[in-house]
Amino acid sequence: MKPTLRFLRHLVEMVVAMTAGMLLLSPVWNAAWPGLHGRPAAHALVMATNMSVGMAAWMRVRRHGWRAITEMCGAMYAPFLLLLFPYAAGMLDGGALMSLGHLLMLPAMTLVMLRRRSEYTHAHPLPTRLIRVGVLVVAAVLPPLLVGAVVARSNASSVYAPASARSDLRPAPSPSHDPAKPTAAVVVGTRGANVADALAPYEVLAATDAFNVYTVAPARSPVPLTGGLDLLPDLSFADLDARLDGRPADVVVVPAMPDASEPAVLAWLRGQAGRGAVTLSVCYGARVAAAAGILDGHEATSHWFHLGGLKRSHPSVSWRNGVRYVDDGAVVSTAGVLSGVDGTLRVVERFLGTDRARAAATAVGWTHYVPGSPAPLPVQRFGPGDAVAGLNLAFRWDVPRVGVLLTDGVGEVELASVFGSYTEATYAARTVTVGLTHSPVRSRHGLAFVPRESVVDRPALDRLLVPGVNAAAHSGGDVLAVAAATGLTPEYPHRDGGFAFGAVLRDVAATTDVPTAAWRAKLLEYPAGELDLAGPSWPWATTVRPLVLALVGLVLGLVALRVARPWADRRRRERHVRPSTSSEPSLTA
Repeated sequence: MKPTLRFLRHLVEMVVAMTAGMLLLSPVWNAAWPGLHGRPAAHALVMATNMSVGMAAWMRVRRHGWRAITEMCGAMYAPFLLLLFPYAAGMLDGGALMSLGHLLMLPAMTLVMLRRRSEYTHAHPLPTRLIRVGVLVVAAVLPPLLVGAVVARSNASSVYAPASARSDLRPAPSPSHDPAKPTAAVVVGTRGANVADALAPYEVLAATDAFNVYTVAPARSPVPLTGGLDLLPDLSFADLDARLDGRPADVVVVPAMPDASEPAVLAWLRGQAGRGAVTLSVCYGARVAAAAGILDGHEATSHWFHLGGLKRSHPSVSWRNGVRYVDDGAVVSTAGVLSGVDGTLRVVERFLGTDRARAAATAVGWTHYVPGSPAPLPVQRFGPGDAVAGLNLAFRWDVPRVGVLLTDGVGEVELASVFGSYTEATYAARTVTVGLTHSPVRSRHGLAFVPRESVVDRPALDRLLVPGVNAAAHSGGDVLAVAAATGLTPEYPHRDGGFAFGAVLRDVAATTDVPTAAWRAKLLEYPAGELDLAGPSWPWATTVRPLVLALVGLVLGLVALRVARPWADRRRRERHVRPSTSSEPSLTA
């Protein structure tokens, strides 16, 4: 039984070592070869190399000879090399190449081990010094990893926290319909949608006063937008179909959604596109449109952060990088977040002309409109300063709770700027909507938003933000009542006007730190060079946290080794006096 257990232990050790090699070396390859993920054959061989390096290093620690190491590395490459032939013949796509290669790797490793079974069933304990170093490394690494994983999960789940179930909430009256106007539908899933991807195109279209613009969902119940902004959709899918007498909408806007595979959404999108609707996918909403099959055979773009994955999962789409939008006839797709403004203005151009598009850009404060073509967009990739993203996600656990007061007439982009800047990817605050009551509040163009907390709830808040230029100019009784109930002074991020996101990003820099604000601007694809950010130069307090956790773990590891030392010494003495009966061969160096 012992030889079998030793064999399995060796196998598990090598799987862990090859996984470690893959995790450690993949970021190096991604930085050196940005287009690697778009070349499945090369990516497969690089992956095999990364795993071979990790496994070979561990086999040397285990004192295996170079011949055995070479054979085992061959087992890493062999499955991928064999699968390259059906891949080149078009019988496999890139995803199948990677999946089958990894699947066949384990039996290939097992066959090599069986060929040299004496090496993998032989009892050869690790050097004592190596064991001690390993214990200390694990003790130092484990606490930051565990705490970081818990905090990261909490932060990520807070972005789309489910809307409160309210039995007393009645659907808002449906907006009126003018059959002489084209109809645009902004889709939100049951689990919600990205706040900027949905609300920015909505306001651009509504600002023209020439579209029937509706938010639509599988059902008319509140759905969470990014950061906890609960939207009450204008219409259900069935409502819109009935209103249009079975005709499709003229434009269907597809924002990013936390659930990109909701069957009701995908089926409705396919039906709309099949009957002639123009699909506008915004940012990572391309994943939803691609899942519905709408982008197949088209040129398209998406957020730079996700393009590599989209190329792998949807190879039938011709993905482009470095453009704010791609107009491919029936499909218009945009790059990240605020590029959705440009893509929507392109749709306005197609339906209404350049003058109306320019007027809509002015109405929302967007000064970067380029008639007839997308504005330049630099190709983005990770830089050293972007390490702040991981720190914020995993170790920013004490962020302020910021109340966002919903007031009638607030602009949709103004709302999006607050909920889209403090929460997703920055985790600089936990935002919560506040109102005088729980009754829906109407935005500038008639959307209904439901506050999660009211004055009656006596919400515990650290800051009180009141978005909107109009709110800053005309502070009314609602603001005073909420301020009195919370004991906080209202802050008006849009007091000075301008494009709404600029003021909020500057506040993120001032209240959090400059790298966090710069990272969010990069993800939003805010035009470079326009922001003048001032604030703390780096989140030093957050940076120290994983180091302190590692130090605590290291101290505990030293204590554990000290406690276990008498037992280890006794075991070592017993091994020296026990007569050796093993006839197994020793390993060659």
